[in-house]
Amino acid sequence: MCTTLVLWDIDHTLMVSGPAATSVYPRAFTLLTGRAPTATVETEGRTERAILQELLALEGVTGIAQSAADRAMVRSLRAVAKELRDHSHALPGAREALTALRAEPRVIQSLLTGNLLRNAVRKLRAVALHECVEVGIGAYGSDSAVRADLVGIAQQRARHRCGAVFGPDNTVVIGDTVRDVQAARAGGARPIAVATGTYTLAELRAAGAESVLPDLRDTDAVLAAVLGGPPPDGPQPEDPRPRDQQAPAPTDATTDAATGPTGPTDTGRRP
Repeated sequence: MCTTLVLWDIDHTLMVSGPAATSVYPRAFTLLTGRAPTATVETEGRTERAILQELLALEGVTGIAQSAADRAMVRSLRAVAKELRDHSHALPGAREALTALRAEPRVIQSLLTGNLLRNAVRKLRAVALHECVEVGIGAYGSDSAVRADLVGIAQQRARHRCGAVFGPDNTVVIGDTVRDVQAARAGGARPIAVATGTYTLAELRAAGAESVLPDLRDTDAVLAAVLGGPPPDGPQPEDPRPRDQQAPAPTDATTDAATGPTGPTDTGRRP
């Protein structure tokens, strides 16, 4: 029986996507408006929806439906699929850490990322990490533009999968940004940070990370951080809320033969 839910960020935590990832927003903007943007926006630790919404607002563009914006972001990443494959790479230790946690009977692991679902899967496929996580129980930028909201969504989906309730003591979020740490705290999870992005160990610790690792190279250290925190009491009572108040499996109105439903994207500190 799984007693610990582990939720991974993607960009700069598990992998580096290269310039293809940051090109999504200006490309999507052009698809939606017919012109190139002049503004840039901060992207680190944010959801794809929030990033594009801000870019549109800065450019004075209104009246764009969310479904159209999502489709534009999915099309934009698909358009640079070859560049994504050629210039992306898994970060050192990521595959080993995912494999070790996948072998742990106490653990179920998925994603908590600002990427739209489909973009998240496309990125992981580019570095062959997609089979290491249970994509269907994760939470994505297509679920909410607010990153902290994603914790509870993933916890509900994991409950349906495992039959146990996940809360602050038995949910772990692993990411590389201050926003990852803050979202974990606000959403009800234990934040573990890795200094593989643009933030230092000290900055991540000051933000409230329970554990801070320089990277994922030391698999034993990753396992100790994940499993050595506040011990879960085992499976908890079933969620008493009616099913219609619980999070459904991730879906997206857009479809794609290669990756299935669409989802959010996690980027580094670069626009």
